[in-house]
Amino acid sequence: MEKMFYNTGFEVLFTGIGSACVAQILKVLFYFLTHKRINFKIFTTTGGMPSSHSAGVISLSTSVGLVEGFSSVSFAIALGFALVVLQDAAGLRRAAGKTAATLNRLVVEIAEHTNQTKPYEVLKELLGHTPFEVFMGSLLGIACALWIHFVMPGIGFLAFIK
Repeated sequence: MEKMFYNTGFEVLFTGIGSACVAQILKVLFYFLTHKRINFKIFTTTGGMPSSHSAGVISLSTSVGLVEGFSSVSFAIALGFALVVLQDAAGLRRAAGKTAATLNRLVVEIAEHTNQTKPYEVLKELLGHTPFEVFMGSLLGIACALWIHFVMPGIGFLAFIK
């Protein structure tokens, strides 16, 4: 079974999804360490440290490079896709989060000045990432891809499936 998993698309897919999940778990852990309480909602939200989008796409790209070769067309496509996602996480989605924060402040100020008691929708502000969060997610993705490709086969990770 292990020979059917490693150096195949299954390894690439598992690596991308697995590293994104590890990043989300780390977000919950970091939140617990800083706030001294568990918030499982963070597991399903965007934004925060490390970037799970970055971890997932960089891990996927690295895994494609390890399986298909770093000079392959498949790696070039995966890396191009990853660079778009990284730029989006630190650029567009971060800007959208800042815009949401500004709009939320404006709505509160307007509501206070007009004595409005009617509930209003608060926009989600944590959408994107700082460049550091994207960088750390990328490092996590590379580390996960290398670990899955080189270490897991040696420890017989899939031996229990036989």
